[in-house]
Parts: sequence; structure tokens; C-alpha cells
Amino acid sequence: MNLLSADKFLRPGTLRLGAPPPLSVYVHLPWCLKKCPYCDFNSHEFRGPQTSSASAAPARAPVLMRPEGGSVAGRPHRDLPEQQYLDALRADLEASLPLVWGRTVQTVFIGGGTPSLFSPAGIERLLSDLRSLLPLAPGCEITMEANPGTFERERFRAFHAAGVTRLSIGVQSFNDEKLKALGRVHDRAQALAAIEEAASTFDTFNLDLMYALPGQTLDELELDVRTALGFQPPHLSLYHLTLEPNTAFAVRPPVLPDEDTSAMMLDRLVELTGEAGLQRYEVSAYAKPGHRCAHNLNYWQFGDYLGIGAGAHGKLSFPHRVLRTVKWREPARYMAEAIAGRASSNEDEVARKALPFEFMLNVLRLRDGFEEALFGERTGLPPSAIAAGLKTAHDKGLLETLSGPSGPVIRPTTLGFDFLSDLQEIFL
Repeated sequence: MNLLSADKFLRPGTLRLGAPPPLSVYVHLPWCLKKCPYCDFNSHEFRGPQTSSASAAPARAPVLMRPEGGSVAGRPHRDLPEQQYLDALRADLEASLPLVWGRTVQTVFIGGGTPSLFSPAGIERLLSDLRSLLPLAPGCEITMEANPGTFERERFRAFHAAGVTRLSIGVQSFNDEKLKALGRVHDRAQALAAIEEAASTFDTFNLDLMYALPGQTLDELELDVRTALGFQPPHLSLYHLTLEPNTAFAVRPPVLPDEDTSAMMLDRLVELTGEAGLQRYEVSAYAKPGHRCAHNLNYWQFGDYLGIGAGAHGKLSFPHRVLRTVKWREPARYMAEAIAGRASSNEDEVARKALPFEFMLNVLRLRDGFEEALFGERTGLPPSAIAAGLKTAHDKGLLETLSGPSGPVIRPTTLGFDFLSDLQEIFL
């Protein structure tokens, strides 16, 4: 599918959207050292050099060596098709430009996979390509995901020098037994060393932790959270482990804590983060003042994002429609198609009847809720499209309406936040 013109998306329609929302860019780097058994993301265990008809043999970028001199996670040297993939990303971005002409990028997020498998020079090239093709806002937040299993002491500093402003480290746990059960390639010592380096290099960084892990007790969860808080992180993401379809855990499910224990874990981690000065501003996100993730906030406020890379999703608004895009999922196919100017595997308008649920699915994740006027601005629909759902949610005590500086603000009550899935389902 060739994205050479946005004319077909500018034709008249039934929606009446306001000014375009903030624009973000998501970049997907799909390779991992090892596929985790709980992961349902588009990540691919790297098994050696890949070739594609899209271009000549790629330049070589060595996978990392640990400081002790052994290979990362005990794996031998292997070559990522780094330059070939970066060529494909640039071609993908160039073909997508007509969809976002004149718009300034507020945030960039480099996710995966394990982006920290790429060299600092590769990340620098990626960011240089983004800057040369799109206007980035002053102070643009540039987040990159990193795995402690790919940690080298100078490497995080090199990513920072390349232009990354915010690092998100996938720790998941500090317990070696739990890390092994999760299939992680790092251990506790690597996690501690990676966080120490990130804290000394980046003004803001995030730690990902999971709870309700196989066999985990409340005391073990508390120790994990206290260990993380000992680094005084500006931001924590705390996720309940879930068994997703099409994962190894779905086929061979581990024994997880029961619902009562999981609920006590959540209550305890909310207490501990609150005591440390972190505010729970989203269902799974906790931050100190001034350190909320701007990129994710744009998602949750139904902003726009251009997705590039294998399997990347995008959402873009036009005066009369909202467009969803998906890029080819398998890395070799993606690289070939992107170089040929056909990076998108799907482009679909969001159906008018689906917009209320998509909007509410996102904004209700925010503890502070949303301004009532935002619904019309971001969906092009009248307030009547969600009026019945709002009434039902209010009657059940799941939503409340407050006075805000620019008009009414709708937000989940404590009960609604605790039973978020039930609240979101009202608008389905």
C-alpha cells in the first residue's frame, strides 16, 4: 500500500474534528535476545543475520558484550541487520510524511523488542533521520526501552549522547528466581547495575516492574518495590502479570497468586509508592511531579501517533475521520516492503460507532480523567454519543463530574478505578 498522498483522507465525511491533537512518533525495533513466555508484543528472537531482497547485505553491528567480557546473557556474537533496518525505517517515514505534513512531533518512543540491542551509533542515526524529516518540538521527550541484559556501563551514556532523554528499563523483578520463571535474560546484579547507571546519566527514567508473579508472596513483592524505590526513580510502571493468548504462558500457565492476594499486592504497592512521593496518575503508572510520561499521556488522551517499524500501529486524525495504520509485522517482510514504499499492511478508518469506546477505553485509564470538551475535539462526535454511558456510569458510582478551569471534568471514582474494566465496558 503506497502512502504517496493524503488526499483520500481529506475528503468530506460525517465527523467534525477540532484542531489536530498532539502528534507523537513510535518506532518499533523488533528483536530480542530471547522471547519472554508472557510477551505478546511483536518481538522476535534474533537467530543470526537476516537477508532481504530490499537491499544489499547490511552493515554489521555487533550484539553487546558484557563488562566481564562474556557475551550478553551467555549468547555468542551475532549480527543484527541494523543498517538495513534503519534504511527501512527511513523509507517508511518518508512514505508516511504526507499524512503529517506541517505537524510538529511532541514525543518520540523507541520500543520493542529490545531497542538497546541496537548500537548507540544506530540510535543516533535514527534520531538524526527523524529530525531531518520531521520538526521536533523544543524539549521533545525521546524515550527508549532498555533491557538490563544488554547493559554496558558506557552504553547508556552513549544513548543519552545520541539524543535519548528518557530511558525505560525492563527490570520486572529483582528476585533471581522470579526472573528465571519469567524467562528474563538478566539477573538481579545486572538490574541493579543498569539502574545505577541510568540514574546517574538521565534526568528522568522509568523502571518497569511486574507483580502477581508465579509463586510470589506479598513480602517478595514489597521487597521488589522497596528495592526499586531505593533508587528514587522519577517514574515507575507497575504491571499485573497477565496470561495473554498466543504466548508460552498461555500454553503452559504457571500458578499465579489468587485474586485476593493480587488485590493486597496492589494496595501495598500504592501505599509504598505514595510514601515515596510518586503519584498514581494512570492505572499502571506512578510518577513524581514533572516526570509523567508525555508520550503515554498522549496515547491515553486519544492523541495522534505515527508508527514506524515492523508491526507498528499508528493513529492519525483528519478533519472528518480517524485513521488506523499497521505496518508489516515480520521483520524481513517489513524491510523489503518498506524499501519498496509499501510499509503499511493495513490502513483503516475507525468506524463512527467505534470511536466512543476507543476514546473512553484510553481516557478512563487516567486518574485525573478528562475535560468533557475533549471528547468532541478528538472524535468529531457530539456529546450525545456518550451521554447514556456517562449516566449509567454515574448511577453506578463509577464516574464523577467535577468543575475544571475550562469546563466539566469527568473522572473515575475510587470504585471506578478499582473496577476499570467494568467501567470501560459500559461504553463498548
